[in-house]
Amino acid sequence: MSPINTEQLWNKSFILCLANNLFLFVFYFAQTTILPIYILNELHGTLAQAGLAMTLFMASSIAVRPFSGLIIEKFGRKKTLYVSEALFCLFSFAYLFADNLSFLLVIRFLHGIWFSILTTVTVPIANDFIPAQRKGEGMGYFVMSINLGIVLGPLLGLTLIQPLSYPMVAGILAAIICIGFIFCFMIPIQTEAKPVQTKGKPHLSLQDFVEKKALPVSIMAMIISFSYASIMSFISTFAESKNLLPYASLFFVVFAISMMSLRPITGKIYDRKGPNYVVYPAIALFSIGLIVLSQINTLTGLMLAAVFIGMGFGSAQPCLQTISIQRSPKDRIGHATSTFFTFYDIGIAVGSILLGAVIAHQGYSFAYLLCAVITALSLVFYKIFVDRKHNAA
Repeated sequence: MSPINTEQLWNKSFILCLANNLFLFVFYFAQTTILPIYILNELHGTLAQAGLAMTLFMASSIAVRPFSGLIIEKFGRKKTLYVSEALFCLFSFAYLFADNLSFLLVIRFLHGIWFSILTTVTVPIANDFIPAQRKGEGMGYFVMSINLGIVLGPLLGLTLIQPLSYPMVAGILAAIICIGFIFCFMIPIQTEAKPVQTKGKPHLSLQDFVEKKALPVSIMAMIISFSYASIMSFISTFAESKNLLPYASLFFVVFAISMMSLRPITGKIYDRKGPNYVVYPAIALFSIGLIVLSQINTLTGLMLAAVFIGMGFGSAQPCLQTISIQRSPKDRIGHATSTFFTFYDIGIAVGSILLGAVIAHQGYSFAYLLCAVITALSLVFYKIFVDRKHNAA
């Protein structure tokens, strides 16, 4: 029996996909955490230059993301996975030789390109090994491997960078991503039939970059990722303003525990009752968490906000991603994934810029209240453009 058709969620192929994805994001978040320390302390750079290293990675990733579906369609999932992960591993080792800021910035920009393609192709591959009746649960666990990386990556990076030099830590992290690469060759990826070539001069259209059926839910994801940017980009400085900086990392630990505690439940609810039973309460919890965050002054309040945000955003994001995949044709899952992540990344990038300006002029409390309102109002968009389309289908 083909592993794609099995009713067992925890089959060998799906576990290998999870392991590969976990190692990828452990590397990504560990490197993201320790790189500013290296730039400031050893390369004697500025905060602006440390921020530029982060921005260049995201900029190249966002720029390439719309092309990722087209690349997967042209070269196939197996070849795209092998090549993109091989080059991602190669650039991971390049950090060992980044002894000046200019070279490091070039590495960051080129690394972001392969990160974008790699994180796009892994989704349709993993989706192939999830039983049709358990897509919500399976994609929930797949996204959870990313969230585990959010916790384990910084923990590993910060633990290693204290006793070891940056090149030594970079070497360990590169070895970790290479282990993930080995898992790729153990995944039985089916070779897809090549698309029929039409005669005449080839030309690109919007369909080559965007999966229209995934567009409404991708815009929904962009709205909530805009609000999540207030957490990802500013929780540390917010905690510092409340004299809670030593507990900023604990926020993400509580966030992850809250998210993982609900993941098995929300996935089953999605599969048995439909996405609405997850999306509406999840968005409500996310909004409540942002309201709590806007009013807190104590560690207890910070942890309470982490619980609500972890349960809310942590449940909504994989649910929306699963909707984008399920509503798209099977041969367009790569395009659906690139569409979803393009809008998701845009939400993070725009949110980081605009909310930074809001915080500078109005303060953290106003910014988090604003995000709470935007998050709550996103349910109106969901009802009109996502839920209605589902009911009409």
